[in-house]
Amino acid sequence: MARHVIAGLRHSVSSPVRDGILMKSRCLLYYITDRRQFPGTEESCRAQLVEKIAEAAGAGVDYIQLREKDLPTRDLEMLAREALALIRESSNQSAGRSPTRFLINSLADVALATEADGVHLRSDDVPASDVRRMWTSAETHAGGGARSTPVIAVSCHTLTDVQAAQQNGADFAVFGPVFEKKDAPARGSGGLEALRQACEHKIPVLALGGVSLDNAAACVEAGAAGIAAIRLFQQNDVDRVVERLREVATS
Repeated sequence: MARHVIAGLRHSVSSPVRDGILMKSRCLLYYITDRRQFPGTEESCRAQLVEKIAEAAGAGVDYIQLREKDLPTRDLEMLAREALALIRESSNQSAGRSPTRFLINSLADVALATEADGVHLRSDDVPASDVRRMWTSAETHAGGGARSTPVIAVSCHTLTDVQAAQQNGADFAVFGPVFEKKDAPARGSGGLEALRQACEHKIPVLALGGVSLDNAAACVEAGAAGIAAIRLFQQNDVDRVVERLREVATS
């Protein structure tokens, strides 16, 4: 959906977090994909990515973001549909467990077209409130009324970003880098103290950037509602990672 279609809309909307849909007592886990980290040809990388997505869903990861920004839209949609089918299958086989939610990076039109659960926005994207309103409108015009309330996450690098995400009705903020240095430090400094301050906001905040099994506990102690990562999930046995992170949240 082109951004100009929703430009100018600034109405507040209800949030799944405020409505109690996403709030959980356990640590939220968010796998962000990057097929380019896998070895081999493009075809092989995609196959490995799809396999890892299925593994993550089967292990009980709460959210998966398809973040393959270099792919043409058509290829991205095909990959999203394939991944989503596996996620849905895994959810159907996991009775009693919350289903894994599937988000598309930035592109709300692709998320809608593939029937993903929501979208992950950059801090400089259109506000979450605009996307939520556009999502509802698009589903209503498609017939049958709005089918679902989208999950909307926002990348945040500063406390100002977190405040804006909260005011615009995002479901959760992904704050970082916590442990890794950025190429553009002017966007905001990381570290546990910055994370702690970010977590003082009402919006749930997930920690991103250099998070490992060794330092995840420090993020939770700082107030993080969960852990977001690429390598932590993608380069390890996901079942083991999930088990360890769940232990961190309850210890």
